[in-house]
Amino acid sequence: MQPLAEYIRPQNLEEFIGQNHLVREGTPLKTAIENGHLFSFVLWGPPGTGKTTLARIYARALEGELFELSAVSAGKQDIRRIIQYETPAPKMLFLDEIHRFNKLQQDILLPYVETGEITLIGATTENPSFEIISPLLSRLHVFSLYALSAEELSQVIDRTDVPITEEAKHMLVEMGEGDARRIISLLDDIRSLYKTVDAEALKQFLEFRHIQYDKEGDEHYNTISAFIKSMRASQPDAALYYLARMIEAGEDPKFIARRLVIFASEDIGLAQSTALVVANETFRAVDTVGLPEAQINLAHCTAYLAKAKKDRSAYEAYFAALDDVKRYGNLTIPYEVRNAPTSLMKDMGYGAGYEKYTNRSFLPVKLQGRTYLKTKDTSDS
Repeated sequence: MQPLAEYIRPQNLEEFIGQNHLVREGTPLKTAIENGHLFSFVLWGPPGTGKTTLARIYARALEGELFELSAVSAGKQDIRRIIQYETPAPKMLFLDEIHRFNKLQQDILLPYVETGEITLIGATTENPSFEIISPLLSRLHVFSLYALSAEELSQVIDRTDVPITEEAKHMLVEMGEGDARRIISLLDDIRSLYKTVDAEALKQFLEFRHIQYDKEGDEHYNTISAFIKSMRASQPDAALYYLARMIEAGEDPKFIARRLVIFASEDIGLAQSTALVVANETFRAVDTVGLPEAQINLAHCTAYLAKAKKDRSAYEAYFAALDDVKRYGNLTIPYEVRNAPTSLMKDMGYGAGYEKYTNRSFLPVKLQGRTYLKTKDTSDS
């Protein structure tokens, strides 16, 4: 029996649910499909948002021959076989989890993408700027996908034609967290077991279901949350436990390392500025050393950040300033701090009266007196 997810998978953009910013009239992806325009791109977004489906719709619309690989298991030989394959149709490669390809593997793709011999469609849950080498990324258009709304998830459930009560439907939407694939999988399993999907069947299924840590499930988010909060509370033992749990479950070490880099500035910040240096070096060590040895680097950094003093003032100050930017737009910059590269600008008063060291505020007039950064003792320990 065909899995429910495949049975209801949209065949064209008209059937596609969600991502209106990509599929509505006039958007680049929609226009490319309508005009038969071949180009390489990467789809960046959380699980269950339609990355694979969009890749297949694009390939079908352009009558291309689509080869699907997962970077988790694929290697250089798989890429070479596709390159050598003879076909009169446009040759397209859908590479799921492209962030899992290392730099050397991505280098192999570069010349074929550059010449157009292969149209590459990458899919990733990670930020392409960190995970895709610059020469390759410069040849890819990046499309961001977002978690589906409650209304869109409800439409996905309706599409399945699986009999379901309104209460169970509401529960499923709440549990879905924007992930259509998760909802469809649950529906498929419960339907197979209980025939009718109601609130009681859903509760029974979840009660006896063995929920393991996986990169798309609740335990993924619960564990990384516990990891961060343990470091924030200066509890190195708890943080190291959750780190070990993630590593043992097969979490991508670079995902953990990125969270450490963010934490170093967000939670430690000015209290110990060297924390960012340590976190960045840990990320580099993970990238160059790899597992299993890199878990030692991650443990070192986790313990260091957990024990460090905490200061969120720079983080909070920035977002307070950002609120004013959003509220007031581009307020007039005072003339004395404007750039004055030409004599005309100098005659107009640009840069006039500027002093390097002054207590006078350089904020726009409307924001004079604003204090975003709350001062405190920021000496490194």
